[in-house]
Amino acid sequence: MRKVIVGAMVSLDGVMQAPGGPQEDPTGGFRYGGWVAPLVDEVFGEEIDKLFGQPFDLLLGRKTYDIFAAHWPYAEEGPDDSIAKTFNSITKYVATRKGLELTWKDSVALRDAATDVARLRQEDGPALITQGSTELVHTLLANDLVDELKLFICPVVLGKGKKLFDDGTAPAAFKLAAQRVSPNGLVIAHYEREGAVQTGDFAMDPPTEAEVARREKMQREG
Repeated sequence: MRKVIVGAMVSLDGVMQAPGGPQEDPTGGFRYGGWVAPLVDEVFGEEIDKLFGQPFDLLLGRKTYDIFAAHWPYAEEGPDDSIAKTFNSITKYVATRKGLELTWKDSVALRDAATDVARLRQEDGPALITQGSTELVHTLLANDLVDELKLFICPVVLGKGKKLFDDGTAPAAFKLAAQRVSPNGLVIAHYEREGAVQTGDFAMDPPTEAEVARREKMQREG
């Protein structure tokens, strides 16, 4: 069984749009493209290498695919030669309902992301790692297809932009498998799926008359 790993750079308020540069994704009037670049340090680089040091294939949405396909095939022999060669040699699965021309070598179209990823997940093979691809990540989370989260949480608040989680996310519990804090204040957190959400209760038992009245008011107000 293949693991689906969401790899994401997120702000403190959950935004993951355009971490790499101003022209990466300015849609919706987003003005802070490139917000991760000033925070990159040695620990960040080590954790990126760790994420992509395992056997993996990429799982991408259409817009992120376009960004990557316009960059990585041309990045070999440059400062990011190692990761460029890795990305260029592996399979890229691309969620797209349109007839997108997949120009990047070893790219495979997924016409129904939820169904196709569920099928891939049942096969033998390397992990499926997402990068960016907000809409695809929302689909995976809504259909409970995410096995792990590798989050690079950055000490910035962006206010608006495409976010990691939306209201359609299926409830799920995760356990913290590893964590690290970088010199520039990034919190790198690795979470693994751990069953259903568990709940408890801090309320007094039996409840006070005031608490009973409060609950009744909540029910009336909906």
